[in-house]
Amino acid sequence: MRPVLALAALVWLSAAPAALAQNPAAAFFEGLGRHCGQSFAGQVVAGDETDAAFREAELVMTVASCGETEIRIPFHVGEDRSRTWVITRIGEDRLRLKHDHRHEDGTEDEISQYGGDSVAPGTAARQSFPADAESITLFTRTNRTVSNTNVWSLEQSGETFTYELARPGRLFRVAFDLTRPISPP
Repeated sequence: MRPVLALAALVWLSAAPAALAQNPAAAFFEGLGRHCGQSFAGQVVAGDETDAAFREAELVMTVASCGETEIRIPFHVGEDRSRTWVITRIGEDRLRLKHDHRHEDGTEDEISQYGGDSVAPGTAARQSFPADAESITLFTRTNRTVSNTNVWSLEQSGETFTYELARPGRLFRVAFDLTRPISPP
């Protein structure tokens, strides 16, 4: 009986990498989770004059908490610690990205919980999230309709993690060096 169990375990373990290869969202989520507990410095690599505060500040992301279905990544812009990216597995083959914005006292900002769900399979290296209906309602209600066409993307190569915001006439990207973990802020 033991040889049968051992063989079954080997078959299951050998199938796991194949399943991840066929499921880009799961592979992306797994790859991101490998950095749990680490912080990385970043820099603006695409943007415009409205991004001056980001260019001048120290940018740090920390893959702070990693569960089976959720990864939380606080994104600090200098002393501003109000932002957290929340990546959630939804179903077997999709991810959700939400932006959780908080005031210093921990209360939620009016502009918070915006983002979207991946609608295409993406790849193990890149996932994109068009603004969802809730975000569009929020942006419209708060006179930020320019953001209704936002598409956020997260990309991870062997050496770099990139956060991207794109819409017609706007591209903002921050790249983080994954080869050099830093002390958390």
